[in-house]
Amino acid sequence: MQKPNILLIYTGGTIGMIKDADSGALKAFDFDNLLDKIPELRLLDCDIETKSFNTPIDSSNMNPEYWGNIAEIIASNYTAFDGFVVLHGSDTMSYSASALSFMLENLSKPVIFTGSQLPIGDLRTDAKENLITSIQMASLQNLGEPVIKEVCLYFEYKLYRGNRTTKINAEHFEAFESLNYPHLAESGVHLKINTEYLLQPNLDKELVVRTAMDTNIGILKLFPGISKPIVEAVLRSQLIKGLIIETYGSGNATTEPWFIDLLEEAIHKGLHIINVTQCAGGSVAMGQYETSSQLKHIGVISGKDITTEAAVAKLMYLLGENLEAKDFKTVYETPLRGEMT
Repeated sequence: MQKPNILLIYTGGTIGMIKDADSGALKAFDFDNLLDKIPELRLLDCDIETKSFNTPIDSSNMNPEYWGNIAEIIASNYTAFDGFVVLHGSDTMSYSASALSFMLENLSKPVIFTGSQLPIGDLRTDAKENLITSIQMASLQNLGEPVIKEVCLYFEYKLYRGNRTTKINAEHFEAFESLNYPHLAESGVHLKINTEYLLQPNLDKELVVRTAMDTNIGILKLFPGISKPIVEAVLRSQLIKGLIIETYGSGNATTEPWFIDLLEEAIHKGLHIINVTQCAGGSVAMGQYETSSQLKHIGVISGKDITTEAAVAKLMYLLGENLEAKDFKTVYETPLRGEMT
């Protein structure tokens, strides 16, 4: 059988840096010479090509325009390659992986995001293992078909569904976690694939790229003592079209009349308000307690067990699709790419 073709897409980030042996300064790695610098890649049973952003960016500067660039690179090379590995800074990787999962409709090939906590040229780097195993995961096939057919994130021996991840640590190699969904695969002595958790898309449908992301959204994190003028200023902004509220526990919020009234007024004026828990894990269950039953009554949308990162990407995506107002709540509360249970 023909070897799988893997396209490596470098956007920027720590993984793409290498330390100059003389000065000690970090400089961008030349991915055109990837096989010379990391000869271990020759042991992989696949052919690798690379493509880099013209100007690599720090992931703190990532935005929907760059997401669109990644999506277009994948789309234009979709028929020529069997899998894609996206090298990306770790700080906003969960946002990007979530966004690409929505932008790449009917995806039936692996798109695996990875990065590192230390540069690829550092003595103790985690970059080589993350890179090598991500490429290996992307090249896995069964009877000529890719085993993985979704947007994933690989970091420190584990493969996760991309839109289920959150960065939980800025210093440890175990930087990411998927608290509400099991990991898809684990790298040890052998690669263990948890096939029962993988997405199984309809292979008869063609890839459709959706890049119209509407960024006129906001996030409001509740805290004890939040004041009416602040909430009022956010909800009555003329530009905002969607708002994610990070609530307590299983979706609870203050029952102060002014708070509920402001939310209800904004919803009646067409603002889409999503309820997401500010807990690291768990799910919103509006109506379970009195402190969330009013939110359900006035039409706040349940984010269920979605991450804030995926909630942001999904909100931008659905606003960009210009859905009818009457359909928005139903569609948002429906799993589209495995982002919620």
